[in-house]
Amino acid sequence: MQLENKTIIVTGASSGIGEAAAYVFASEGANLVLGARRKEELRRVENTIKEKGGRAISVVGDARAETFAEQLVEAAENAFGRLHVGFNNAGTMGDMVPVPDMSADNWRSVVETNLSSAFFAAKHQIPAMKRAGGGSIIFTSSFVGHTASFPGMGAYAAAKAGLVGLVQTLATEHGADGIRANALLPGGTKTPMAGDLDNADHLGFLKSLHALKRIAEPAEIARAALFLASDASSFVTGTALIADGGNSINKV
Repeated sequence: MQLENKTIIVTGASSGIGEAAAYVFASEGANLVLGARRKEELRRVENTIKEKGGRAISVVGDARAETFAEQLVEAAENAFGRLHVGFNNAGTMGDMVPVPDMSADNWRSVVETNLSSAFFAAKHQIPAMKRAGGGSIIFTSSFVGHTASFPGMGAYAAAKAGLVGLVQTLATEHGADGIRANALLPGGTKTPMAGDLDNADHLGFLKSLHALKRIAEPAEIARAALFLASDASSFVTGTALIADGGNSINKV
């Protein structure tokens, strides 16, 4: 039980990597505070955890709003006493168009969802972790904007790259407080963001990008997040942890 008695916020918890992480964390003994925009899907994840004997509550809201970040921390401390870990996973890809053709609204939406949300999370989670005597704050970044990119992904790449810079600063600012900050960089994963995986050509292209010649199951990325959340990574901070199936080094 690597997370026994630890309280963890998970955003983007209604599907994909966030949902998988919620199940993995719960199975390791964590108290879960689940956040996402979609109420029905979020309640389904919460109820699934409870049905298996786990502990979870959910808060519906938009990661782009600072008030949502405040509500998640308040819920964690009110329900479970302390906050130990934040897995800030909410994100969006936005419209895939070249930068000269991109609307300002799309740019703002992608940056606010992927990067500004991380600022709000850190602003409110870190003081709570200080009150708890330390913790681990994690952000889902991407190999896109770090080791590679693709046409049409300017806003996404910029926002995800920004997360790496943010965690480096947070690590230096709060290491003495016993708080670790890291970014998790998945490769292609079987989530709605991956597109039409029933299309053989599309799926084949995604697989070909990876040295393992496949894409990840969400639970595989969740287990990498478990490492960063647990004491197994007690000397790991300020890193961009790549869990991308060899995407970053694959050339054939």
